[in-house]
Amino acid sequence: MKGLKFILLLTICFFKGYAQHSDGYGVNLPNFYKGKLHFGFMLIVNHTDFRIHTKNNAAFPDTVIDATRYKIRSVYTKGDPGFALGIVCDTRLHEYLRLRFTPSISFASRSLEYTMENSKHDSSKIYVKSVESTFLIFPLEAKLQSKRLGNFSAYVIGGGGYALDLASNKKAANVGSGTNHLDDAVRIKRDDYFWSAGAGTDFYLTYFKLGLEIKILNGTKNLIYKDNNIFSKSVDKVNSRMVVFSITFEG
Repeated sequence: MKGLKFILLLTICFFKGYAQHSDGYGVNLPNFYKGKLHFGFMLIVNHTDFRIHTKNNAAFPDTVIDATRYKIRSVYTKGDPGFALGIVCDTRLHEYLRLRFTPSISFASRSLEYTMENSKHDSSKIYVKSVESTFLIFPLEAKLQSKRLGNFSAYVIGGGGYALDLASNKKAANVGSGTNHLDDAVRIKRDDYFWSAGAGTDFYLTYFKLGLEIKILNGTKNLIYKDNNIFSKSVDKVNSRMVVFSITFEG
């Protein structure tokens, strides 16, 4: 949340620092979209987690802990806020249609929480497996814009892209002992493909255009490695999911 407060404060400072001047009709940057190409940068706050597809309860594996047999009862995902920095490459396809390439580097943290229970249902244990990620994200999206109303316009955006997790623990060694490796990390694959959809608003200031955008990115690949431990065996499929709030500055 500190990152979000910082970005909002920065936005307010830009609004105050750049007083709107008129071209005689009260419109800033009246020829902004007559140019074929535009460039800029992005400040981003994100929230990343997983979409989990678990196995049927009867198929959940079990393990022995302190001479007692436990079975996985449930698996939950929890996301944490992160931040990202990116650049904007924007080209005009039509009067109200843009094609945008917005590569970014994104820092995110997620976790999987496993609850185990014994056969008598009188004892339970919780294991949390954290997944730290550093993404390189390469989205290619179409931006459909409304007609300008003075110094304001709205838009919807959608497309897809490729994500590379630089912090993927693909080569992480098994560090646990015993059949189920209770100390092992949950390994996530490096490469992913996603589709994206969102909406936003543009504000035309004196020297640049300021955009506010919210978007969701849903991964399409199964990211879980089928390792020989109770945690990996309890999950049939794991997809990534990211909600991003972006502030864009384009000249």
